[in-house]
Amino acid sequence: MNMTTKKPWTWASAAGLALLATLGPSTSFAATLDDVKSRGQLRCGVSDGLAGFSSPNAQGQWQGIDVDFCRAVAAAVFGDPDKVSFAALTAKERFTALQSGEVDLLSRNSTWTASRDNAMGLTFAGVTFYDGQGMMVRKDLGVSSAKELDGASVCVISGTTTELNLADYFRANDMDYNGVSFDETDQSAAGFDSGRCDVLTSDSSQLAALRLQLADPESAVILPERISKEPLGPAVRQGDEQWMKVVRWTLYAMLNAEESGINSDNIDEMRDSPKTPDDARLLGRDGNFGEQMGLSNDWAYNIIKGVGNYGEIFERNVGMDSPLTLERGENALWNDGGLQYGMPVR
Repeated sequence: MNMTTKKPWTWASAAGLALLATLGPSTSFAATLDDVKSRGQLRCGVSDGLAGFSSPNAQGQWQGIDVDFCRAVAAAVFGDPDKVSFAALTAKERFTALQSGEVDLLSRNSTWTASRDNAMGLTFAGVTFYDGQGMMVRKDLGVSSAKELDGASVCVISGTTTELNLADYFRANDMDYNGVSFDETDQSAAGFDSGRCDVLTSDSSQLAALRLQLADPESAVILPERISKEPLGPAVRQGDEQWMKVVRWTLYAMLNAEESGINSDNIDEMRDSPKTPDDARLLGRDGNFGEQMGLSNDWAYNIIKGVGNYGEIFERNVGMDSPLTLERGENALWNDGGLQYGMPVR
């Protein structure tokens, strides 16, 4: 069958493109840290509802690995992880909200790509989750590989890299598909659940979360192929190097703490009696690394005390202690076979 997909937007909504034409990629947004401190609160953009990454619980409190990262940045700046407000953003809204200054930080399962990093007035500060795009199908479709999907209808979220990856994969494998586009994640899952498409495609972690929303989660299976690299991470506005470094070193502090065995339970003991010079520097007992960023020297202590190390936020939100039960895989530390690596504090 012939492809009937629309030409995909690779990285921006129409509104975002219009804004870029006004701002230009070299526009400088300086002193975000000063603005956040003056306001007394971090404004963080998150997903409009994705289990494990950012979604409100029964009490209306935001939770997830992306949410915890926002809270970690707030802890670094204020010493209080609760000094943050969350803006629920769709895929189309997310970059415009950051570009326009509506939010100070975007922590919303967004893929770090060349076009986003170089042509949108944004800077990615690191990778909080290494992922890859996958395909979920109903078991009664009777397929075990994505290469058996020639002629399938595929639900996909518009305004994402997912659309381009989907087109590239089917073209590379000389297959056709019918794209069924949705603006929001929940809509795509509902479309798949109602039978509007044979396949739901997204980041594999997102598919694991969306599978839980189906009327019968056991009726669907995620195929083994990963058709893309999807490094997900926080983004800030381009032109404010100080703020970018605060966000980047928040991630590094959480990774270094896990590597050193420092967690939210033992951090007071570790600060009082550091086991290594690296621990002493990380926890503010030696040097002025916080002051170099415009923070207090106990910035990393506040992060780990208030939110936890990287392993803690991974496990409770998306890992084996969570409903998603995702293995660490590429998100394990570098010395445990993974890709996560905190730069040294020294």
